[in-house]
Amino acid sequence: MDAPARHRPIAFEMLEAGARRLAEAGVETPRLDAEVMLAHAAGVSRSVIVAGMAIPSGAAIARFDAMVARRAAREPLAYILGQREFFSLDFAVSSDVLIPRPETETLVALAIEFLAPRTDSLVLDLGTGSGAIGCAIASNVRRSRIIGSDISTAALRVANQNARSLGLEDRVSLVAADCFEAMRRKRKFDLIVSNPPYVRADEIANLMPEVRRFEPRTALTDDADGLSIYRRITAGAEEMLRADGRLMVEIGAEQASDVASIMRAAGFEVIERIRDLACIERVIVAAPRRLP
Repeated sequence: MDAPARHRPIAFEMLEAGARRLAEAGVETPRLDAEVMLAHAAGVSRSVIVAGMAIPSGAAIARFDAMVARRAAREPLAYILGQREFFSLDFAVSSDVLIPRPETETLVALAIEFLAPRTDSLVLDLGTGSGAIGCAIASNVRRSRIIGSDISTAALRVANQNARSLGLEDRVSLVAADCFEAMRRKRKFDLIVSNPPYVRADEIANLMPEVRRFEPRTALTDDADGLSIYRRITAGAEEMLRADGRLMVEIGAEQASDVASIMRAAGFEVIERIRDLACIERVIVAAPRRLP
């Protein structure tokens, strides 16, 4: 009997025990999460794990057990792995930053489409967090330069790590700032993008444990009505945009009308309200009313 076959029951038993523990803890995808964590712990692909060809070492077993314990406590898988794929790019993540989500790719795709015909575009990514939005734009629009701002210096360290690992540090700059503070007012941006904290304070208790317990609260909620950051952004965005520039923001479910009203009151023309793949209005695109 060859070595992989001889050790196959060990890996399967580990998977079954890990998946069972995760299921008992209420994890939605226990088997998948167990497979991903065992692959990570063993340093092999998930396909190797699924095929039963892994030969986990004692160190790998210990790593896997520790990871299962963390996941059973409902810590997000992305934090346990220390990474998350977003827009076909690998990003480092930690508990200092919001985990990039698929719905935010809608915002990135719209930004790329808008910037594609332009040359030497300047983009401001407000509340950059892990830098996922800004780096994804920079990676796909070679003639763009990105300034990512965040109030959290810990988040900026993660964003800086991602810009370096993706080879984008020459075009992605990071600054510690609260909204437009510390920005040079004479600088004009082609595009301002943001995925601000938009969860209402009274909704936090209803979020999944992975989100409620582990993701940074300041990246999730304004501790108010979920709209205060949009008010701050729109109050200062017009003077920071070129005449033909755009403001694009991600929004929560059922916030489209309220955010659109805030934008119009601040002097913007709402161009589009875009739905994500779940058919939820997810992004609002606006332009200064001075648009020629």
